[in-house]
Amino acid sequence: MLRFGLLGAGRIGQIHGRNAATLPDATLVAVADVDKSAAARLAKANGAEVRDLKAVIAAKDIDAIIIGTPTFMHADLIEAGVKAGKAVFCEKPVDLSSKRVEKCLQVVEKSGRPLMIGFNRRFDPNFSALQKRIAKGAIGKVEIVSVFSRDPGPPPVSYIETSGGLYRDMMIHDFDIARFMLGEEPIEVTAYGSNLVDPAIGKAGDIDTALVIMRTASGKLAQISNSRRAAYGYDQRIEVHGSDGMARADNILETTVEIADKNGFAKDPAQHFFLERYAEAYRRELAAFVEAVAKKKQPSPSGRDGLQAQRLADAATKSRETGKPVAIKID
Repeated sequence: MLRFGLLGAGRIGQIHGRNAATLPDATLVAVADVDKSAAARLAKANGAEVRDLKAVIAAKDIDAIIIGTPTFMHADLIEAGVKAGKAVFCEKPVDLSSKRVEKCLQVVEKSGRPLMIGFNRRFDPNFSALQKRIAKGAIGKVEIVSVFSRDPGPPPVSYIETSGGLYRDMMIHDFDIARFMLGEEPIEVTAYGSNLVDPAIGKAGDIDTALVIMRTASGKLAQISNSRRAAYGYDQRIEVHGSDGMARADNILETTVEIADKNGFAKDPAQHFFLERYAEAYRRELAAFVEAVAKKKQPSPSGRDGLQAQRLADAATKSRETGKPVAIKID
């Protein structure tokens, strides 16, 4: 039984807290958050108690910590956790700076403690099945990976101002899933970005519409399409083109009902947002972390996966600013 301490009782913390409390081989011991009332509600709902953040990290009755705090706290908490002998599960990203991520991973590797980064989309049943089939050669050699990720609407500008930008905040999930599908590291990134959704986002120094093209050493290509607006719901699709065919995973709709009449065929919209769309993925990723810790194996996605996704985000940011392709560092 893996005993969890949860740092952060916000939206993502509530998801992980509930999963930690309900997985058969795990339990939620304590919750910490600067908002004591939020921590108390989450703890009460899941049979845990409220503790101070430092107390959770130091606790002898806690084996692992889940980090669901704001991004600027992630690297420091990872380091504190592994130094205290804890296994660590951390939401993406480790930090908005690749150099800070590198320093953090040095501490993790020296400690020998396991670290997993929350790229939950790898654990979506549809995306996972897609990756397994193409890895087994179902469509021959992979040639093009196309990732479509579009939110139903933009977040508040106050969030945009501290997010690190679309490439580091929103597209970082897509960088990871593209790597997952390619099976090979991109060596070059070319990025484009525009403000087509909300002028306030542009005034805050960010973009709301983006396209990135990546190339691997063998010539495989990946393209990622992001938008902060999708009138038809939360758009999450992947298509992989190979030498012998094509495979894809489509959106999950609100229902499977389809109406056919004189006007044609009509289906329901895509599920509204990530809370619904990736509920099972969140459960599966934490279960994978629990299993890896129990078997004393390195969890995946690892800290190095987090670092490589961050490097791609940095390269995309630079490419858009310079209008030129940017080479990627590969360890």
